[in-house]
Parts: sequence; C-alpha cells; structure tokens
Amino acid sequence: MQSLVKRLNLDPYMLALVSMVVLASLVPAEGIWAAIADRATDVAIALLFFLHGAKLSREAVLAGAKAWKLHAATMAVTFGLFPLLGLALRAFPGMDANLGTGLLFLTLLPSTVQSSIAFTAIAGGNVAAAVCGASFSNLAGIFLTPLMTALLITGKSQALSADPVIAIASQLLLPFLAGHLLRPVIGGFVTRHKKLVGYVDRGSILLVVYTAFGAAVLDGLWHKVSIGELALIVVIALVLLFVVMVTIGFLGRALGFSREDRIVMLFCGSKKSLASGVPLAGVLFPPAQVGVIILPVMFFHQIQLMVCAVLARRFAAQGEAAGRAEAASATQVGSQGSDAAA
Repeated sequence: MQSLVKRLNLDPYMLALVSMVVLASLVPAEGIWAAIADRATDVAIALLFFLHGAKLSREAVLAGAKAWKLHAATMAVTFGLFPLLGLALRAFPGMDANLGTGLLFLTLLPSTVQSSIAFTAIAGGNVAAAVCGASFSNLAGIFLTPLMTALLITGKSQALSADPVIAIASQLLLPFLAGHLLRPVIGGFVTRHKKLVGYVDRGSILLVVYTAFGAAVLDGLWHKVSIGELALIVVIALVLLFVVMVTIGFLGRALGFSREDRIVMLFCGSKKSLASGVPLAGVLFPPAQVGVIILPVMFFHQIQLMVCAVLARRFAAQGEAAGRAEAASATQVGSQGSDAAA
C-alpha cells in the first residue's frame, strides 16, 4: 500500500483526511460515543497548541522580527487581501450559503507554520523571517480570525458574546501560553521529538474532521452538497491561490524586497492553516455546520501544498543555477586577471 501511494505521488495525510470523511459518512459518532469523541478532540487540540507554544523559539522571533516591513506586507495579504476576496467569493451566484461561508472563513485564517518555513528553506528564502512571520500570523489569528468571523459571518452581535472568547482562551490561547512559558523546561524534549508534535498536529485534525463530518452527516450534509459544488470549490481554490500569488509577486517587487524576502512573502502570505482553521471552526460554529465549512479549508490546504512544493523546487533550481553562474563568472574574471598579470 505504501509503495502504491509513493508511485502515485499521493499525500498519505490527505488520504487519511479522506478516510475520516468516509468513516464519518458511514459510521458517524452518536450518543455517548459522540460525547467521548468530542472530549477527546478538545484534549487533542489543547495539547496541540501547548506543544506549538513550547516549540516557538524567542530567539528565532527576535532574529526575524527586524524585517517589520516584510511582516506588515505579509499580514496585509493574509488578513486584508484574502478577506476581501472571500467576501467576493461568498457572493458567487448559485453558491450554497454554508459553502460560501466556508470559503469566506477560509480567507480569514492565519498562515501555516511548518510548511511555510519548510518551503522557504527549500526555495532558498529568509528562513529566520519565515519563522517569525508564520508565528506572528498564527498568534494574530487566535484573535483576528474570531473577530473577523463575528463581524463578517456570524453578525456583530456575536462579537459581544463572551462565550466564543472564553472557549478560544481556554482551548487554544491558554495552552499555547502555558507551553511557551514552559519552553525552558520542555523545549529541549519537544525539539528532540519533532515527530510527537507532528502526530498530535495531524491526529487532532483527524479527530476534528471525524467528529465535525459525523455531526454534519447526521444533519444531512451529503443531501445538501452536490458533486458540482465540490468541483466548484476546487476551481475557486485554484483561482484564489493564483490571484493571491500573482498579487504578492507584484507587491514584493514594488516594495523593493530582496529575492529571499519575496520568497518568504509568497509562502507565508499565500497559505492558510488547516491546523488552526479546523479547531477554530469547531469553536466558532455549531457542530452540524462545521463539516460543510471546513470543506473549502481542506481542499485549499491540499492545493496550496502541491503548488508550493512545485514552486519551492523551481526557486531552488533557479538559485542553484544563479550560484553556478556567479561561480563561473568569478572564475573567468580571476583567469583573465591572471593572464593580464602574466
């Protein structure tokens, strides 16, 4: 099975997500099992944010924080350009109301952390700035995503309610802060066991997807969403990513950023976090609505990974070619100097 996945170039994690959707569609958790699954999901998400807090390095933040102009431009794309495009997408003719809400919610999410940094490193970008920018985006998302969700989706009256704030603080923010404060004690352990964070990261999302889709299936999800609407989500996700990436390219050059910083802006500014989006959706929306809302997030997540993987390899090849050209030019100049001296 593993060899087949490798030959077909399939993402095992995406296959796991699809498997959770299928399992939830066939065997949704009901009754006492639903309560147990919900509690396990809450614990997994809290542990996830705790570990991410412990993993965040203050040194890396301080090193990358100097590029404030780059971070401001990236945040403007993440929490400015994206939401404007999301508002336009929600008004798409014939769009199901819940799917339109999911597309708008997608645009309100922060950037990814691990993949943004990894792709920046592969492409030869400013890794320190990527660490800082992606971390800032996720920290800001804990506050900005619920606020914009209240203003643009659930209504201004929702913003006055303390329930979402308390839920986010207790389930996401407090574990994150606790993990970061304990970094001097457990930071070394977390760094040595990076796979542990990965397992908790992916496992918590799989649990949320199962419980969310199970609740949505019991509420008649697959009677509300058609194959045509799913195909439409894929097309819209591709167009959305293309528009944002092209805009970032123009903006990065207009602001005079170096190649390394433009790479950071591209990979940090064009991405949306499934790891943050799924837990936030579970906190901000009714259980039966979450399954539909996270569909666009899941599709966009996979598309962005595939596109960014191709771009990162292309940038890396371009960087290597430029390095070889510079080395050859330096050798030629040195040779000419030697001939002249002779």
